[in-house]
Amino acid sequence: MHKLSVAFQLNNKSVSLSVDPNDTLLDVLRNQLNLTGTKKGCGKGECGACTVILDGEAVNACLVPIMKVMGCSVQTIEGIGDAEHLHPLQEAFIDKGAIQCGYCTPGMIMSSKALLDKNKTPNQAEIREAIAGNICRCTGYVKIEEAVQAAAEKMRER
Repeated sequence: MHKLSVAFQLNNKSVSLSVDPNDTLLDVLRNQLNLTGTKKGCGKGECGACTVILDGEAVNACLVPIMKVMGCSVQTIEGIGDAEHLHPLQEAFIDKGAIQCGYCTPGMIMSSKALLDKNKTPNQAEIREAIAGNICRCTGYVKIEEAVQAAAEKMRER
């Protein structure tokens, strides 16, 4: 297959690489860049496990053709915190017990982060709308909603 060059910002760093133009953003993140925090779920944009932030919007990376990210900014779960300095959302998901099997967690956190980046004081309905594209088979969503609310409070205090 003929490879093409793509350049974009990934977690605030410039990235330029040769890609198969038929690949999705998810394929490139996981297979070429070894960023496996973005999970592969349904591959059809229905589960939200692969959610990343593209130019400020939560998107399903499995649906984004890699060439569409040319010149864009992409943020993944690996770009929002680390083991020593967790993002408030990561802390809140742990503190509130919003993580069970963990498979949906990166996508949930990225959808929630996209919300909190735009709305510092979301209500329950806004949180539910923001995570509506993310399926969790374990939690029942209540603890996830509580974690997003707790993270919003913590972020406002900072």
